[in-house]
Amino acid sequence: MTGRTSAKARATRTRILEAARRELGRDPDSSLGDIAEAAGLARRTLYEHFAGRGALVHGLAADAGEAVRRASTVARTPMPDPVTSLARLVLTLWSVGDRYRTLIALAHRDLGPDRVDELLGPARDTVAAILGQGQRQGVFHTAVPPGPLSRALEAQLLALLDSVNSGLWTDDGTAAVTAALITAGVGPGLAATTVHRLRPTR
Repeated sequence: MTGRTSAKARATRTRILEAARRELGRDPDSSLGDIAEAAGLARRTLYEHFAGRGALVHGLAADAGEAVRRASTVARTPMPDPVTSLARLVLTLWSVGDRYRTLIALAHRDLGPDRVDELLGPARDTVAAILGQGQRQGVFHTAVPPGPLSRALEAQLLALLDSVNSGLWTDDGTAAVTAALITAGVGPGLAATTVHRLRPTR
């Protein structure tokens, strides 16, 4: 495969996945025909890249997983302030989750719990490390150990993303990240101030 052909194939794959993200977000039961039409492609072209619906959802999951991995890798850089570290990571993960929130509805049906755990593992481990650092410094509560507390924050964020996905709530991440810090044991005032400092100027 030549470089030009490979670049074209990658561009087509990206185009299909973007259409899938939009269409499945609109209707989780969208057909491959609907997605091909939304991408402006023939159905046979879609099948050249994805053998079926399962492969397409796994393709979306792989992209989401890579975004989670990148965010988690950046957050592993040691910082003296675990409150800021946690807020920055959760804010980044909220952006990833918001982009791929259609996967929340599809995850257990189309991916299964083991694949979901695999995708979220890097973020879960990084959050636990930051929580451990903060607990040692006395800035996070110690009522729950870092590992279980990381899973509690994960469940909270996924529930809030699902609320956005179902139209029950709207948030750009500010309230969700503030709530995550408070759950970790940060005072409401410091939590709000930290998130406000990290939000880009609008």
